[in-house]
Order: sequence, then structure tokens, then C-alpha cells
Amino acid sequence: MSKNLVIVESPAKAKTIEGYLGKDFTVKSSFGHVRDLPKDDMAIDVNNGFRPVYEVSPEKKQVINELKKLAKEAEEVWLATDDDREGEAISWHLKEALGLREDTKRIVFREITKNAILNAIQQPRRIDLDLVNAQQARRVLDRLVGFELSPVLWRKIKARGAGLSAGRVQSVAVRLIVEREREVEGHKAKSSYRVVAQFLIEGGKILTAELPKNLPTLDDARAFLERCRQAIFTIESLETKPAKKSPAPPFTTSTLQQEASRKLSFSVSQTMTLAQKLYEAGKISYMRTDSTSLSQEAIQKAKDAIIADFGEKYAHTRQYKTKNDSAQEAHEAIRPTDFSNRKASNDRNEQRLYELIWKRAIASQMSDALLERTTATISISTTPEELIAQGEVIKFDGFLKVYLESRDDEDEESKGMLPPLNVGQQLNLDTLKATERFTRPAPRYTEASLVKKLEEMGIGRPSTYAPTISTIIKREYVVKQDKPGQERTFQELVLSGRTKTIEQKTDKENFGSEKSKLFPTNTGMVVNDFLVEFFPDIVDYKFTATVEKDFDEIAGGKLGWQDMIKNFYGGFHAKVTDVAGATVSLKQAAGVKELGIDPKTGKPVTARMGRYGAYVQIGEASDEEKPQFANLRQGQLIENVTLEEALSLFQLPREVGFFEDKPMTVAIGKFGPYVRHDDKYVSLTKEDDPYTIVADRAIELIQQKRAESSSETLGEFEGRPVSTGKGRFGPYVKFDDKYISLPKGETLAGLTLDRAIELILQKRDTESNKYIREFAENPAVKVVKGMYGPYIAVGKRNVKIPKDVDPATLTLEKCLELAGESSDAKPAAAEKPKAAKPKAAAAKPKAAAAKTGTKKVAAKKK
Repeated sequence: MSKNLVIVESPAKAKTIEGYLGKDFTVKSSFGHVRDLPKDDMAIDVNNGFRPVYEVSPEKKQVINELKKLAKEAEEVWLATDDDREGEAISWHLKEALGLREDTKRIVFREITKNAILNAIQQPRRIDLDLVNAQQARRVLDRLVGFELSPVLWRKIKARGAGLSAGRVQSVAVRLIVEREREVEGHKAKSSYRVVAQFLIEGGKILTAELPKNLPTLDDARAFLERCRQAIFTIESLETKPAKKSPAPPFTTSTLQQEASRKLSFSVSQTMTLAQKLYEAGKISYMRTDSTSLSQEAIQKAKDAIIADFGEKYAHTRQYKTKNDSAQEAHEAIRPTDFSNRKASNDRNEQRLYELIWKRAIASQMSDALLERTTATISISTTPEELIAQGEVIKFDGFLKVYLESRDDEDEESKGMLPPLNVGQQLNLDTLKATERFTRPAPRYTEASLVKKLEEMGIGRPSTYAPTISTIIKREYVVKQDKPGQERTFQELVLSGRTKTIEQKTDKENFGSEKSKLFPTNTGMVVNDFLVEFFPDIVDYKFTATVEKDFDEIAGGKLGWQDMIKNFYGGFHAKVTDVAGATVSLKQAAGVKELGIDPKTGKPVTARMGRYGAYVQIGEASDEEKPQFANLRQGQLIENVTLEEALSLFQLPREVGFFEDKPMTVAIGKFGPYVRHDDKYVSLTKEDDPYTIVADRAIELIQQKRAESSSETLGEFEGRPVSTGKGRFGPYVKFDDKYISLPKGETLAGLTLDRAIELILQKRDTESNKYIREFAENPAVKVVKGMYGPYIAVGKRNVKIPKDVDPATLTLEKCLELAGESSDAKPAAAEKPKAAKPKAAAAKPKAAAAKTGTKKVAAKKK
């Protein structure tokens, strides 16, 4: 056994580090956190200083047992988790769970390279309890908020049952998206006229100039063009100024997420997953950081690479100062560990992200780009207004040779070089156009722009942005989607320089199309409004930013974490109790909107939230006749739907025609829109609109469903039947209670018995090579060849095999012993693929009432 045990949190990281250390070191992974708060009301003892009660996660018990054994055999244990609060907490939990000494060695590094690892071994320290307490404070505070507030949402809002939740950062993120949506929907576009002139210059070149300000109305635009009919246009002045562009600093976590979204179209979580892999492979420095500085060693290596690749004039070393005063994660920006290495991975997306990181870091140490900007002022003989033409020439490209930062708003036109001009030169007008342009609201958030906004407001930290966005999408408070554009007309006046005539045109344009934007759902808007009204502190921007600063104070040893929680919890808990016990009307809590009166029945029409989503209701539950219900269409928001739009939803159910002498009826049920025929239900696809679908399409769906659900016997093999069918995972061949999926691209149409037998034999061959050992006396236990090495399968559980054990020699008893099972363990029932069932249909959505039973609060009370 090795003298030294090094524990990291990631298997990939362990593999990389083990290659740098000698035979005296064994590197093992904890596979992330090993302890957490239990998912019950005993997690936090609020009466005893908010003491958290941690437990080893069930799936980590075997990991802990293995690490305990190795720790006892080792002379020294080294905790080498990530160098941030989360990593410090993992090390502390490992120390506690493994019963390690208080002076257990803690080592940190910000890149996984041989030098960094060996240097860390030479400079061990103890676990930093201030960092641990900052992480504990965040975990405890978020648990208290979530566990106390979520049940109030379940009872008061009554939408989607226990699917609702609240959280400090996630609720603020939702509020930002909701407020932006209302800003967009409330925007009233105003038009004005942009005036652009084009002049013909000798040599066939064109000079484009523009009136510095837009004209407010069509009449103003027409009057201006009228004044220019007989005008002489002259170059009044030429002004040339030198200018320069400086490179952006190296990436922080948030700027990497933003730029990867703009340039590579990566989601925030995708960016972090790829960056994690690059870090663990030793290709980049630690990827959770809000620092923009580089070490002197990194700056020198970047300079050497720049001189080697581009020449000395392109090198210009600089150190960036982090603007964020609370920057507290790793102490360097994200950068390559080896600037001379342009190839980091065979994975296409990992390589694309690495190239982005390399270019940004290299560019940050390159010379400024030198420019020459020219402004030509053009006088108009018949009016005091002037036209302006601007051009830009790059004299020395500098860092632009490698990289130019993108922006969220890329609408500004790039300025090209102006043709040769002279002061006093008269210009030959080709056209002078006044084109109607419309104001636009602030754009909806993308994942990247939301991260940027949260960072600007001081809300959240590098490690929180990706999980926050994933949570609000998973909870269906927000959807990430594209929005098609709409068509509108615009006016344009064109003065011809040749004929001196003005022509008015009406043209069309598409506007408002958006890609991968974040839209709030009805649920998100109702939950947000409830929190804003009854728990304003939780979604208050300044309050949430202040909490982040408190965590920083705790990390710096300037504030006790329990004092911080106590200051927050008293008022928060009292408010929860008040709201939970108060009689909050359904209209206040559930987002009910009164739309007007149904002209047919004279009954009120309302839009509201229900357990299964947003719907419209005609009438009240207290009426003698039952109310009528209709689900809102996808993308319709309660607060924007009109009475006319609501009443149009009651076109369903509607009969669309007959098939096989039986009617086809389209409706919307609990699980979405469907067509009903012969007492069978066939779900519509996302592309089918239940309000416009025609008979031919309905028949096509019915026939598709029949083909998918039918089962056909092809013949016999080894004296037993071979049949086919289509289930939830696609078409399959069934033989001996085994289901063999058809390869991608193959269909049931034309499938022969010979091909089916070939697939059966292939499956047998794969399974025979898959298992190292099988046991007839207990078929649930198998020794399996896995992608990452052999393991033991016991029912649905997978059990790791120790390194010093030969998988081929394992007996049934030894397998059960390693799995912690008794020798009479019973096999788990084998799962069979299920054929897709038609979605059940409901005549109407369930009422918007959730169960009102009480929910335990996440605090242990005396």
C-alpha cells in the first residue's frame, strides 16, 4: 500500500494527478460531496445555533468505507479538492466522515499540471474553516428559505402541487425575467425616419452618409427631402484622428459563459461541463473564478508564445485588476496551462471552448490595435442640416490578429474605409432615403445576458449561475425557446439624384424574431408575483446582493455564520408563519384575471392557474351549472390574454370529420391535445394546432398510431415465436421475453425473419461478452464489463470492484459481500420495454386547487 493517500472529488482529476505523483502516492476520488443535509425537517436545529445535521449520502457509503480503509493504511492523507468554498467544504466533510486528524494536510492548486501539483505538496495547509462556514451559511440559508417557503407556495398558489419551490437566487433570476417580459409586452413602438444618402464618387466608389438624428414624422422626412431636391452637397470638413482598441481581460467564469453563448451557442451548463473536463485533463486553470489577473509565470509564457507565433511587436504584457471587490474564488483568470499547446482535446466542443480560452488569454497580452478614424462632414446648400460620413482604417492589427470580443447587441454597423475625399469637393447624389424605423424594447434575456445581469447586481457567484438557470428551467418557471418574427409595413421616401423626384414606397419587414431567449411561464409569473407581494425581501435585488457580501465576510473571518443566519431567520420565519396562517384570496395567490362577460351565457370569464397549467373558466364553481374550462394555448400568458382570445379557446372539442364511418373529435386533455376516434385517443404532435388541424392530418395520425402499436409475428426461431412491435423506445424485435431495438435508420416495414434472427444472435453475442461471471443460483448478480472497467451488478445496483481483486475469480458470496447483501439476496425483477400507450384525455383540466395538507418545515424544533 502507498504511504500517501490523496483524495480529490473527481475521478478524471484523480487519474490526471496520479500520473504526476510517484509510486508512494495513491489518488482516489470522493465523487463529489460525501455528506449532505437530510431531506427532512431534522436537517437544521434552529433552536441550537442553526446547527446542521449532516449524513453520509446513501450512494456514498461504499466510497466512504473504501476511503476509510485506505486512510487507515496510509501514513499521510492529503485532501486535494478544488480551491474554492465548495472544495473546502468537501475536504471538511471528508475529514469528518473519515475521522481524520485536525491537522490533516490540505493542498490547493489552480491548475492540474505537474509543477502545480508538486508545489502544492510542498506547501500544505490546514482546512480553512472560514471558507467552510461561508459554504455552510449558504447551504443552511438556502435550505431554510426553500423548505419553509415552498410549502406556502403549494398551499396558497395551488398550482402544480408540490412542483413549486422558492430559492434566494433562483427567485431573483425569475423576477428579472418576468419584469423584462412585462417591459417587452408593455412597449409601444414609436416610429421615426432615418435619413441615409449615397453619393457616387469617381472610380465607381460609393460614399454613404447619414443625418445625425432621426426625423420624427413622415411629414418632417418629406419636408427635408423636398429641401434637398436642388441642393448642392459639398465636403465641408475632413477630420482624421488616431485611435486604438485594447484587448478584453482573460475570462472569468461569467465572461466565459457569456462569450461561449455568443460565439459558440453553448448553454451556461454546457460551457461549465466542458470547462470542467478541460480543467481535469490539465488543459486550463480552474474554471470557477471571478478574478481577471494572471500570474507572472503565465504572463511570461503568454509573451513567449506571442513572440514565437507573431513577432515581438505583437507582445504587450499587462495585468488586469479585478473590478469586483468581492472576488474570492480562485486567484487567477481562466487560461491555458500551456500557451504553446493549441490542441487540447479530440472532442469537437471541448476543443472549440479551449480555442476560445486560448485566444482570449493570448489576446490579453498582445499589443493594442492602432486605428485611424475619419469623419467627413457634408454641407447641404439648401438647409442648415449636415450629413456625416465615418470610416475606420486599421493601421496595426495588434490583438485583433487573434481575437475580438463579442457583444450582446451587435446591431452597430462596422465602419469601412472612406473613399479618397477633399475639402470643398462637390458630391454627386445618387439617392437620399428616409426610411421608417421603430423603437424596440430591451431584449429578453439569454442565458448569457442573465448571467451578466446577475453578476452586475452582485447576486450569486461563479459556481451558482449554471445551477440557478438549470433549476428555473427545470421547474418550468422559465422556458428557453425561439420566437418567430412578425410582419409589419414601413414607409420609405426616396429622392433620386438623377430625376430630382421623390417616391413614396410601402414595404414589409419581419421584426421581433428571437433565438434561445428566456420567457417566463404562467407558473413563473404567478409565483413571482406572490413572492413580490408577500415576501419582498426574498426577491429584493439589494437584499440578495447584501447576503452575498455577508457570505464574503464570513469567508474572510469577519462575521460569524450563525449570527448571520440568526439575523435573517427571525423576521423571515415570522413572515412565513403570518402568510401561512392568513386568509389569502385565490385571486391574490393564484393569479386569477377577470376578462369580462361571456355574451352567450352572461357568466364571468376568468383566466387562472390550475394544477396542470393555465386555463380559462366560464362561470363559477358556486353556479348551479358546472363551469366550462379550456386550457390556454402554448405561450399564452394569463395577464395578456384577452376576452376574445379566451372565448376562442372554447371551439374545442370540435369534430373534424369522419374516418371509417366514425367521427374524429379534437380536444385538449390533461396531457395535451389529442384526436379521439372509436374511443381511442391519439396525441397530436407539437407541430399540430388543435384549433386548425384538418381531417386528413387527423387520419394520418390515427394510422401512424395503429402502425406503431400493432404487433406482428414474423415466424419461429429455435421453436419459439419471433414478433415485432413499437414501444416507447422505438421499433423492436421480441424473442424469449427479450426486446431487441432495431438499429437507427431501420424500420419495421420490410423487416424479414432472417434479419430479425440476425439481430437476436447479435444481442446474444453482445450479452455473452458483456458478463464476466453469471450465477445460475442468483441471476440478479452478475460481474459486468463496463465502459470504465468491471463492476458487479446486483439487481439495479452497480457495485465497484476493488483494484486488487480479479473480477474473473469473484464468487457469488464475495459479490454479495462487496455489495453489502446477504447470501439469500433475491434477484430484481427484469424490466421489459413498454409499448407506448395513448395519452389519456380529460374533458377538462382539473380545478386549480392543490392539496392543502401541512408541510414540515426544514427545522428541528423542541
